Amino acid sequence: MTTLLIHNARLLVTMDAQRREIADGAVFARDGVIEAVGASAELPQTADEVIDARDQVVIPGLVNTHHHMYQTLTRVIRPAQDCELFGWLQTLYPIWSHLTPEMVHVSTQTAMAELLLSGCTTSSDHLYIFPNSVRLDDSIEAAAQIGMRFHAARGSMSVGQSQGGLPPDGVVESEPAILRETQRLIERWHDPARHAMQRIVVAPCSPFSVSRELMRDAAVLAREHGVSLHTHLAENDNDIAYTREKFNCTPAEYAEQLGWVGRDVWHAHCVKLDEAGIALFARTGTGVSHCPGSNMRLASGIAPIRAMRDAGVPVSIAVDGSASNDSGHMLGEARLALLLQRVAHGPVKGPSALTAREVLEIATRGGAAVLNRDDIGALAPGMSADIVTIPLDDIGLAGAHHDPLAALFFCHVPRVKHSIVNGRVVVRDGRITTLELPVLIERHNRLAAELVNA
Repeated sequence: MTTLLIHNARLLVTMDAQRREIADGAVFARDGVIEAVGASAELPQTADEVIDARDQVVIPGLVNTHHHMYQTLTRVIRPAQDCELFGWLQTLYPIWSHLTPEMVHVSTQTAMAELLLSGCTTSSDHLYIFPNSVRLDDSIEAAAQIGMRFHAARGSMSVGQSQGGLPPDGVVESEPAILRETQRLIERWHDPARHAMQRIVVAPCSPFSVSRELMRDAAVLAREHGVSLHTHLAENDNDIAYTREKFNCTPAEYAEQLGWVGRDVWHAHCVKLDEAGIALFARTGTGVSHCPGSNMRLASGIAPIRAMRDAGVPVSIAVDGSASNDSGHMLGEARLALLLQRVAHGPVKGPSALTAREVLEIATRGGAAVLNRDDIGALAPGMSADIVTIPLDDIGLAGAHHDPLAALFFCHVPRVKHSIVNGRVVVRDGRITTLELPVLIERHNRLAAELVNA
C-alpha cells in the first residue's frame, strides 16, 4: 500500500460538508483515497510520499467540465479571431477536417498539461470531429499516459450543410455509425466504480449539427449503459434563433422533449437560458458548464450563473476549447467567473455577486456534481486524493496573505506547485512529472503548423 502526506499548509481548504478551512492543515491518503484531514499535529507524521506545504494553500483539485482539447492546435487563427460562434466554427471546420490521430493524442496531452499546471485534476473533453481515422481512443490513451482523471465525451455531428446544419458535409458521420462507435467505447473504456480514472460520456455536439432522432437515440443508449450525457445548449443569439426556426421551441424545451434533462445530463454554456429553462434545470437537476472566457471571446454574452445557483441548478466551471478561449487555465477561468458575474449583476451585497469561496465551490464540488460523481471535489475521508498546492511567495500575492484563499482569485493568477491525482504526484515543484513538457510543446507546435498549412 502507498501512502501520501501533505502537511504544514498555511491554509488547507477542504470544501467538505462543513467547508472547513484549516490553518497549518494536513491531509493523509492511502492508495489514492483520503483517510484523514486535519491539523498537521493531529495526523500521521510519516508516509511513503511526504510533501511539505509550508507557505502554500492546499485545495481540492479543480474539475473542468467542458473542453475541446484538439483546439489547442488552432489557437488565434487569424480569420477566426473576430468572429462570433457560427462564423468562428465555419472558419475552423475545414482546418479541423485535416486532424490526424497523432494530432489528437498530442493536443490532448498539451491541453491536459496546461490544466494540471493550473490546478485542474479532473477534466471532461468533448471530441466531436473524427476525420482521417481519428478515434476517441486517441484521447483516452493520451490521458492515461499523463495521469489526469478523464471523462471522455464521444461527440458527433450528423447534419451537414446540405441538410440545413452548420458543419460541412465532409465532417459529419452517419447516425448508425455514431451509435455503434459510442457503444463500443462504453463497453471498452467506461469505469463506473468510485475513484475511476476513466469514464465515457455520450455527447452529440449541438442542435445545429445533429438531428432530433440522434439526440433521442443517444439518450436511450446512455441510460441503457448508465453513463452521462453532454452537449452544447443556448450558447448565443444565433443558437437560440436556429432552435426556434428548426424545432419551433426554446433550447430548454428542445432538451426536455428529447430526454436531455436529469442528473445524468449537463449542458455547456447556457448563456441564453431563460427563466423557464432555469426552473426546468433546477427541478430536474440538470447541470451547466459555465465557460466565461469563451463566452467573452466569442461575444456570446454573460451566463446568468447567480440566477441558476439561486434556483438550485448544478453549475460548474470550464475552460471550453482552447481556440474559443485561447487559454486552458482553470484558476484563471474561475477568476473570470467571479469577476464577470459582478460586472453583469451589480454590487457584491446584491442578489447576483459571487464570492471567492463560492467560485471555488463551483470549480470543485460543482464540477463533481455536474459529472455525477461523489468521490471528487472535496478533501475529506473517503474522497479521491486529488489535491493541489499553490505557493504564496509569488509577487502577485504579496500583501494578500490576510486571506490566502481569496488571493487565489482576486490577485494575479498564481502558479501551481504540486498537483496530485489519485494519490500520484503529476506536478512536482511546478513541473509535469509524467512527460517531457518541452518535447511535447515542440511536437505540438510542429503539428499545429502542419494542420493549418494543410
